[in-house]
Amino acid sequence: MSSARNFLLGIRGVKTFKPKKNIPDGGRQQELLQHAAATLGSGNLKLAVMLPEGEDLNEWLAVNTVDFFNQISMLYGTITDFCTKTSCPRMSAGPKYEYQWADGVYIKKAVRCSAPEYMDYMMTWVQHQLDNEVLFPSKIGVPFPRNFLSVVKTILKRLFRVYAHVYHQHFGHVVELGEEAHLNTSFKHFIFFVQEFCLIDKRELEPLQELMDRLSKKDSTCLTPHK
Repeated sequence: MSSARNFLLGIRGVKTFKPKKNIPDGGRQQELLQHAAATLGSGNLKLAVMLPEGEDLNEWLAVNTVDFFNQISMLYGTITDFCTKTSCPRMSAGPKYEYQWADGVYIKKAVRCSAPEYMDYMMTWVQHQLDNEVLFPSKIGVPFPRNFLSVVKTILKRLFRVYAHVYHQHFGHVVELGEEAHLNTSFKHFIFFVQEFCLIDKRELEPLQELMDRLSKKDSTCLTPHK
């Protein structure tokens, strides 16, 4: 089991915001997940995100997208008691950035909502994408759709917003819980992955750019966002 997954299991009660998404046993994706676990266990996060030699890029993206969904669901689950409609009436990442929700199907026009409402909308939407066998085929030999990369980019862009909100609005709570090292390790893993495959536009990363700059200068889990 990877160090990233080990630390999440150490979080009190392992409370998840959404049910864990499992990768079927016995398939190629399960083998890739085990490979990721082994390389993460080495402690080298930059090496861990690289596409294994000879492997299919879409399979690698699928496995890691599911894993990040599970990680972020657990991380957000630790601070849901602090993230309420009263404490977080807007889904924001500091004073400069606010996120509105639209999924193009049920909510076609972007709407303002509280952070917990946005998280529920967004994580439910991601869950539906991951459960869609057309988008994320779990059976051997079933091809990925042509729009797969676009879907993955949208999922990861929206999952990034959880980190952005937690760092800006709830980092003090994370520290109180003694989970800052867990959060930092998960975030580093996520950022190294999306940068390796150019999956999130730089503009979308601006809310945590300062933290990312510090991360690139010094590969350390001891990261604390400036207030």
